[in-house]
Amino acid sequence: MKPTSPIRLMAHLVAGFPDYETGLLIADSLVKGGAHFLEVQFAFTDPSADGPAIQTANALVLSKGFTTARAFEFVAAIHERHPDIPVFVMTYASLVYTPQVKHFVAEAKAAGVAGLIIPDLPFDHDEGLTEACKANGMVNIPVVVPSMSEERLAQIIEMKFPYLYTALRAGITGQKTVIDQNTLDFIRRVSEGGAKVLGGFGIGSGEQSKTLAPHVYSVIAGSAFINIVHELFDETHLEESRKKIAQAIEAKARELSGG
Repeated sequence: MKPTSPIRLMAHLVAGFPDYETGLLIADSLVKGGAHFLEVQFAFTDPSADGPAIQTANALVLSKGFTTARAFEFVAAIHERHPDIPVFVMTYASLVYTPQVKHFVAEAKAAGVAGLIIPDLPFDHDEGLTEACKANGMVNIPVVVPSMSEERLAQIIEMKFPYLYTALRAGITGQKTVIDQNTLDFIRRVSEGGAKVLGGFGIGSGEQSKTLAPHVYSVIAGSAFINIVHELFDETHLEESRKKIAQAIEAKARELSGG
């Protein structure tokens, strides 16, 4: 069932974090709390755009031997449970380029993925990612940041991507973001080509989400959810901690989606 909450929320989770079953429970809770989209990150050894919370989640997943193949199984399970919720996979170029871009994209399509977000594959040197996505009925979602030159920003706007993943400030995820006039001016500029702007980086409260929502197609939140898992996951009391995580994740998603 599609969510009816007033704010479109793209909720970020790391595939297999803190473990496979709890990760699926987190996805269920995000949807129950009103998430319109799920951004599933495939763990990588050097997640350079991410702050400490997500870096630690990546490291934990990899320490348990989690693989890209297992991550695709995770995404396929989410898609089967929530077929009406678009799932976007976010990861880094090495995981996409090493098996060949076209093969990675084909696997993503088979798993039910709607699009890919690869921050370190720039829009003008994407190794064929955009074309491979188009060939499979998917979207490539480039990342734009306020520090981009006006020349490059104009180029990406002119290319008319369906979506643009818009970092609201420079730096890494997880740090608090202040939504000021400069932020809103940047969002307005990014949207000039008609792209649906997905805006995030440091969105952790309902107040921030409500401020941002009128200016973007979807609000993105990630570290706010990852921090909950870090705080509440306890392998020695697994079922109890899973229950607490599910309740807290759903509540946070409801807060951020205005539900």
